[in-house]
Amino acid sequence: MAGGKKGTGKKGSGGKSGAKGKRGGAKRPPASVPPMRKPPTARAAPRAFPRRPLKPHAAPAKPAAAPAKLGLGKYDLHLGRNPANFVPLTPLQFLERAAATFPGRPSVVHGKRRYTWGETYERARRLASALAKRGIRKGATVAVMAPNIPELYEAHFGVPMTGAVLNALNTRLNAKEIAFILAHGETEFIFCDTELSPIIKGALAELKRDIPVIDIVDSEGPGGERIGETDYESFLAGGDPDYAWYWPDDEWDSITLNYTSGTTGNPKGVVYSHRGAALSALINPLVWSMPQNAVYLWTLPMFHCNGWTFPWTMAAMCGTNVCLRRISAETIYKAVAEEKVTHLCGAPTVLGFIINAKPAEKRSFAHTCNIMTAAAPPPPSILEGVEKAGFTVTHVYGLTEVYGPATICAWNPEWDALDSVDRARLKSRQGVRYPLAEGLMVADAKTLEPVPRDGQTLGEVFLRGNMTMKGYLKNPKATDDAFAGGWFHTGDLGVWHPDGYIELKDRSKDIIISGGENISTIEVESVIYRHPAVLECAVVARPDEKWGETPCAFVTLKEGMSATEKDIVDFCRQHLAGFKCPKTVIFGALPKTSTGKVQKFVLRDKAKGL
Repeated sequence: MAGGKKGTGKKGSGGKSGAKGKRGGAKRPPASVPPMRKPPTARAAPRAFPRRPLKPHAAPAKPAAAPAKLGLGKYDLHLGRNPANFVPLTPLQFLERAAATFPGRPSVVHGKRRYTWGETYERARRLASALAKRGIRKGATVAVMAPNIPELYEAHFGVPMTGAVLNALNTRLNAKEIAFILAHGETEFIFCDTELSPIIKGALAELKRDIPVIDIVDSEGPGGERIGETDYESFLAGGDPDYAWYWPDDEWDSITLNYTSGTTGNPKGVVYSHRGAALSALINPLVWSMPQNAVYLWTLPMFHCNGWTFPWTMAAMCGTNVCLRRISAETIYKAVAEEKVTHLCGAPTVLGFIINAKPAEKRSFAHTCNIMTAAAPPPPSILEGVEKAGFTVTHVYGLTEVYGPATICAWNPEWDALDSVDRARLKSRQGVRYPLAEGLMVADAKTLEPVPRDGQTLGEVFLRGNMTMKGYLKNPKATDDAFAGGWFHTGDLGVWHPDGYIELKDRSKDIIISGGENISTIEVESVIYRHPAVLECAVVARPDEKWGETPCAFVTLKEGMSATEKDIVDFCRQHLAGFKCPKTVIFGALPKTSTGKVQKFVLRDKAKGL
């Protein structure tokens, strides 16, 4: 990074000319990368890529106290933090670096729309500037209602560049649910894709208060009613491409707000910090061995845990984001083949698209495509099928509260010698903690005493470390409960294997207790998935006068295939103890949440009514 003369005592933009707490300001020698725009005439020519600000460390570092003071020694003497050795972490810096390093490389691809890193950085700064002109500043909440398109990607940088907090709205929620989120998050500004405008229009009617709306008119979308005061591109045109953006005063400052699924009531607002987002974004490529300039396909919704922080990861890796407005087997295969996609993420639903694709939907490709999958543990049969289709699968586990994935089934090379069935069985485990997750354990839910590593004893999964949320917005009791005992309580039940890998067995509320015996619905589902006619399945408890509860299976069959209740039960008896086999089998489509998770609470209600 180019700098001023040595011995001046200044760093970065330095001096009084730098905008306090923001990027940009004073002049510097010409950058090696040519400026992407004409400098504004109203002020001094800006840097093409401004440096770090002084605001978080404007005051000179105080000398350490004398060694005579208790607890201090030679390693405490005049070795304090200062602007040269400490800067608050933020993922926003990744975009600046990508634009400086690879300004002409493709950053975002969306149909016919193509952007470079230089352009994406400029658009993000225009967005931040335009928002700032409307009074959006630190502490404000800005919501975006859009599918995986460039505008939502840009918002992951442009909104926090003002100091505000981004709330990427779940596009599959209804107007009433969105209204709750807008009210709870105290949203001050909304960007809305025109296809989704009826939902926002309905939500605003529920709220009975005005919130400024800007329409996103996607050239690759179906269109829709415009309810905003202007469109996104016009809004950007009013922003300054050289905007001196806000670097956080403290890396604990909030960067985004995400809401949980809310299957049993109103959702909780999970708050992420700049620090957690930066660390999570950097650890993603490390655990996945993702190379620089990777090509990433957006099959995972960006509204879900901010796309597991991959918007920032891709900027850090200077890769290419391939947007996908509609997810299907055809669009996935097309993107992998034509855009040379190397990486994608998603729930087992995405894996199902791949292995159940019709011949006309499939495309051949010569390179390796890596898939990171989470949510419900993928049945070994699905993992085996995806592997045979030419994809390499990495299994991770996490929750909204830990920025997405926090454990990974780290692959042991010795397992390569196993057959495909055993490899898939091992790969379906949730694995070990991420390098930046300080702690992972399976323990007693009340005493927090770790269970034996025997692969049998059931306990709750606990996590802690730098990749854990700040807490739940305006919900101190839920935050305290979640962090009781100094650990984050996941609510997931699992076992700890002798090799240190964990394996989920169920959510605590999903365990079936039949005649005093615990039955893991995941174990039963894994067997049913192996039946050749089964596309999807879910198992829940059905009340039983004799046994208390018995397994009830809800099954979706593959197109053109058939099976009876007896077929499914007999198949299970070949692989499970009798008491674990379903006593009831219901055929039909499975209800799902907006992120592809099966809504078991709906199925439990159905089972109770049988």
